[in-house]
Amino acid sequence: MNATKKEELYRIIFESETAAGKRFDVWLLWLILASVLVAMLDSVQSIHEHLRTEFYILEWAFTILFTIEYLFRVYVSHRKSRYILSTWGLIDLLAILPTYLSLIFVGYQYMLVVRIIRLLRVFRILRLVQFTSEALYLIKALKAAFFKISIFFMTVLIIVVILGTVMYVVEGGQHGFSSIPQSIYWAIITVTTVGYGDIVPFTVLGKFIASVAMIIGYAIIAVPTGIVTSEMVKANAVRVVCASCGTDIQPMAKYCSNCGAANEQKVG
Repeated sequence: MNATKKEELYRIIFESETAAGKRFDVWLLWLILASVLVAMLDSVQSIHEHLRTEFYILEWAFTILFTIEYLFRVYVSHRKSRYILSTWGLIDLLAILPTYLSLIFVGYQYMLVVRIIRLLRVFRILRLVQFTSEALYLIKALKAAFFKISIFFMTVLIIVVILGTVMYVVEGGQHGFSSIPQSIYWAIITVTTVGYGDIVPFTVLGKFIASVAMIIGYAIIAVPTGIVTSEMVKANAVRVVCASCGTDIQPMAKYCSNCGAANEQKVG
């Protein structure tokens, strides 16, 4: 294949600027949806018994198509190793591995549902830039709040360890509190307000401690939300003005949506 054809194929596979590229991506999305649907239906025993052969054929047909697509992506890539080790490259590889692994490990074919991650390409196809930009704001806020949230979770971990140990002592190793790890498990599901009910205290003091744990759980639920919200407000507080036309633009945007000029980060 000559360089011109290879470059044209690259634009079709990796870009959606051309009509052919957009058609390729749309067909790819439909194939991904169909393959995920087949994997889900195949896991239903009643359907699997009647359509076992058909599902098996479809599963391999989708896998072969995605394998060919992956090999073409590697072939036309300008830097093959960079694509293979990139996030999208690894996702594309994970989309085809389960079927091959099912030849060795039974049941791995149901992991084909990881293909649904590839549907994120729809953001590029439909040019949903505003969603991407808002996602960048969220990522920035999460990064800024990482250490605060880490400290919060460490505090919660200490609380559940203490509660679990105290309940193990109070309940005397009975009524399901057979060990400290088991009691910590109870503390976790109580503080998080899940409450499966498989382990419950029977002593008066145990019930009092459980009540305190539940109240603590309700008190700490809002803490991570408040931390992230605070960081998002800070991220949105920065006002960036386009140096060319003066229109407000988002700080993380590379270009102005009004005039197309490069974002030079002129803060107003």
